[in-house]
Amino acid sequence: MYQLNDRGAVQCSVHDITETKQAEEGIRAANAELEQRIREQNAELQAANEELHAVSYSLSNDLRAPLRHVLGFMQLLQDDAGPALSEKSLHYLTAIAQSAERMGGLIDGLVSYASLNMAEVRPAEIELDQLVLAVLDDVKDQAADRNINWQIHSLPAVRGDRTLLRLVLFQLISNAVKFTSGRAAATIEIGCLPSGGGETVIFIRDNGAGFDPQYAGKLFGVFQRLHNGGEFEGSGMGLVNVQRIIQRHGGRTWAEGTVNQGATIYFSIPNQTQPGCENLNH
Repeated sequence: MYQLNDRGAVQCSVHDITETKQAEEGIRAANAELEQRIREQNAELQAANEELHAVSYSLSNDLRAPLRHVLGFMQLLQDDAGPALSEKSLHYLTAIAQSAERMGGLIDGLVSYASLNMAEVRPAEIELDQLVLAVLDDVKDQAADRNINWQIHSLPAVRGDRTLLRLVLFQLISNAVKFTSGRAAATIEIGCLPSGGGETVIFIRDNGAGFDPQYAGKLFGVFQRLHNGGEFEGSGMGLVNVQRIIQRHGGRTWAEGTVNQGATIYFSIPNQTQPGCENLNH
């Protein structure tokens, strides 16, 4: 840089830009390395998704074929020899059919889980109040002829995938309906907790069968069921799928319950630009 001093003489200032250039080169190298890592991770993710797709295809086709054969030949046997079979033999056939159908349900659960891992999350602003009403319409047949006291609080808007979060709400609300089936007067509450930490916490609470709190961690395990299969239907994959969807949104899931005194399932969604639950009047 050139400038005149107070004597009219020209002064020249020289700055060593070597360090600046080195820093710029370092930034460029770091960016290039980061881009390479992203490309590698995307390639690994694509390979994993392709492998998962192959497993899903195998589950939905290869494993279903033997089940179809079992059920098909059982029906033929019952049609052919049914009148000659004893009551005990017919009971055995019914038990086999129920077991085969349960295996089909387990396969459906695994296929659903694989599909959730491959599904792209498409975030958008979602009015949870409206989504809950839509889900309640979905479960109305399940809740028909039931005395259920629905307590629905105001819920905030969140940012997430509408289809996936609808699956979460459907699973949790239908679970609440199912596990309160033994109650003459059931209560199901859906609300939002005031929460810090930059997240919105939604809960679904019921006064149904509940569970032993020491086994709360098992609720979200693959094929883990805390109730007898003859008491409540299910594959043990519903809450696994709920947890996976919420994890893909960056949130968390947990549960509280007491045997015969009901259960509460919680899930959280990280806040983006939404205020959360604090500004809502319940």
